[in-house]
Amino acid sequence: MQFASRLDQIETSAIRELFKLLGKPGIISFAGGFPDAAMFDVEGIREASARALAEEPGAALQYGATEGHPPLREQVSAFMQAKGAQVAPEGLIVTTGSQQALDLLGKTLISPGDKVIVEGPTFLATIQCFRLYGAQLISAPLLSGDAGQGVDTDALEQLIAEHKPKFVYLIPTFGNPSGALLNLARRRRVLELAVQYNTIVVEDDPYGDLYFGNVPPPSLLALSAEVPGSRERLVHCGSLSKVLSPGLRVGWMVAPAALLAKATMCKQFSDAHTSTFAQATAAQYLKAGRMPATLDKVRSVYAQRAAAMGHALQRELGDALTFTQPEGGLFFWARLTGAGGTSANAAALAQRAIEKLVAFVPGAPFYAAHPDPTTLRLSFATADVAKIEEGIARLAQAL
Repeated sequence: MQFASRLDQIETSAIRELFKLLGKPGIISFAGGFPDAAMFDVEGIREASARALAEEPGAALQYGATEGHPPLREQVSAFMQAKGAQVAPEGLIVTTGSQQALDLLGKTLISPGDKVIVEGPTFLATIQCFRLYGAQLISAPLLSGDAGQGVDTDALEQLIAEHKPKFVYLIPTFGNPSGALLNLARRRRVLELAVQYNTIVVEDDPYGDLYFGNVPPPSLLALSAEVPGSRERLVHCGSLSKVLSPGLRVGWMVAPAALLAKATMCKQFSDAHTSTFAQATAAQYLKAGRMPATLDKVRSVYAQRAAAMGHALQRELGDALTFTQPEGGLFFWARLTGAGGTSANAAALAQRAIEKLVAFVPGAPFYAAHPDPTTLRLSFATADVAKIEEGIARLAQAL
């Protein structure tokens, strides 16, 4: 069978392949990038779905507009405005998870050979998606010496000037896998670069509501009001997957009107529209006002687990590993040092860790270029404190 040539440069997800090894009884996994199912507001979602069927059964069960269910677009608009981003309902389209937004960007913006700048490291599915459409990916480094601070904007400017990319893709708030948080000054600088070099910037923001202490700086979308001309060069992708339920598959994309029109056209060819029942349920949930309490609970639990993992890593691995304590999101990004003759190869350590019944994801696949084999990603979201402590102790034994 002859497959499309676009598949020649694409490999199966290293994370999905790792999941095949996680069937052993008793394994503790820090590998997944998903929220804890125990945090889902099942009762609230049940009530929302019941209201959707009671109040709008036709709309919830029938085909709908490709742009999205109007009540949900209105609720998402209000949700975004509460966080300082002025978005009219018609200024966004609903997507089947924010990952579909990335696919639509690939379809509408990338021609084979186009250059796209991404962070190094970045979301693995982004690398795969953009390469599928023929992009030449350029890796922008995180700030030297501290991955927790996000992309190095000086290096980013040099890369934009040199490569003139089709667009720049960033996760400024608690990035996957880095957990990085871009500060306010460098967020402004990113927007200024977009204007200065007439470059589109894509902000992916699935984790921005999962902060543990101080509220993070405004999103690039919210901040664009302070940088003239930047809004016309900005795309924002949002999602309910990490804060409500990934099973609903509800995300959205905010973009200039011309890009939204092209993305809507491509979505018509793909899935016609995101599930109207899921959209109606999400709209009713947001309308009911349960999200603030849900977020408070999730933030509290994840903050406790992140603190436990940080303490356990310091206690059990010591100077064999360095990391920045995350201020939100779902992930630790760490680097093996090789101190005391311990392993400095994350892929090799991952294999030994499986034998000790603990799993994590090696960091190399998250790089579009120049992978760092000493890096690894650990998620604290789906394990309670006791399992985190036991899992990190097992990891130390694998060293």
